[in-house]
Amino acid sequence: MMAPMAREENRATTSTRIRTPETPTPAQPAPRAWTTRLLIAGIVLTALNLRPAITSLGALLEEVRDALGMSGSIAGLLTSVPPLCFAVFGVTAPRLARRFGPGAVVCAGMVAITAGLLIRPYAGGTAGFLAASALTLMGIAVSNVLMPVIVKRWFPDRVGSMTGLYSMALALGTASAAAVTVPMTEALGGSWQTGLAVWGGLGAAAVLPWLPFVRDRGTAPGQDPHARVDAPRLRVTRSRTAWALAVYFGLQATGAYITMGWMAQIFRDSGVHAGTAGLLLAVTMVMGVPLAFVIPRLATRLPHQGPIVLVLGACGLAGYAGLYLAPAGGSWLWALLLGISNCSFPLALTMVGMRARTSAGVAQLSGFAQSTGYLISIPGPLLVGVLYQHSGGWGLPIALMAGLMIPQMAVGVLAGRDRTVEDEATR
Repeated sequence: MMAPMAREENRATTSTRIRTPETPTPAQPAPRAWTTRLLIAGIVLTALNLRPAITSLGALLEEVRDALGMSGSIAGLLTSVPPLCFAVFGVTAPRLARRFGPGAVVCAGMVAITAGLLIRPYAGGTAGFLAASALTLMGIAVSNVLMPVIVKRWFPDRVGSMTGLYSMALALGTASAAAVTVPMTEALGGSWQTGLAVWGGLGAAAVLPWLPFVRDRGTAPGQDPHARVDAPRLRVTRSRTAWALAVYFGLQATGAYITMGWMAQIFRDSGVHAGTAGLLLAVTMVMGVPLAFVIPRLATRLPHQGPIVLVLGACGLAGYAGLYLAPAGGSWLWALLLGISNCSFPLALTMVGMRARTSAGVAQLSGFAQSTGYLISIPGPLLVGVLYQHSGGWGLPIALMAGLMIPQMAVGVLAGRDRTVEDEATR
């Protein structure tokens, strides 16, 4: 996998071709090999931890609801907590990174994920469960925002490959939690608490690679750490591309968290066994493993990412139509199509890295697009829970999911245009 990364595409967009202040020049010492390997290990392990807290809960949602006495509306609120926390805490990530360094913030994020996962199942009651979930999601939020920043800063000439590697690991962690949580819970004695808590071990492993970077204050390997100059803040809200990217990010997040929180339940209600429903969710998530590596590399070769947006959106519409018409009969095909559609996430991350010239610009754009996007996504999972409870079926919720795909495709085409937020923000 390392060889293709070393031969990153020469036809990358302007944002990856322009030499930034953070890019090591030929006169600067090259990054040490162990540092590069440790960073790659940290990126991969971090990505593996960014979704198991959510998909493991989705696989055991019915057991958690029964144990804690949750109604459908409260369960919908629970599935809305991730984007809420991502919006609230994600906006602080660029400021924290400027003060403490991105490595230190990500390391703290992994500690928060580990602690929250271990505490959550045993917190007692719905309020404690939500509070411990918020701690975990806080760690996920800051890491979500800073991953594109770390890729842009330390791997400025390999944005597509490193974003693909990160996205692929994220999809693998998401799929693994969806697939193995139910059988692993049964193997460990059948307690949903043990089935959720065991994922804290993966979080603990992700802390270790970031420890050497805790004292780093944001300089890339090979740079003089005393030569860092803070870039002026952009007025990102003046950029139409930034707004289009934020809305695109929000709508794809809405679909993703509805899928992660409710799709297994949709299949279970149609007569599919709980273990099979978890596997179907895993199929949806695992599609991101190969595609999350291919799509970012393809996106950086194209002057306009709109065609990719449209293909992914069409797969989503077809998947929702099948889920509405024959959820059990074509379940594996619908899971496959929705898995392809969910690859809008690595595409959005890639466009964040492409729509700004410098790592400072990427940090501001990433914070704005992800925080605003997750705010937009908050009502979706909650509304699905309410519609499901009051309509007594999945017809209206699935119609809502399909309807949101149309504006997602429209703003994605706008976000995919070949331009940078620095140019638009200074006009």
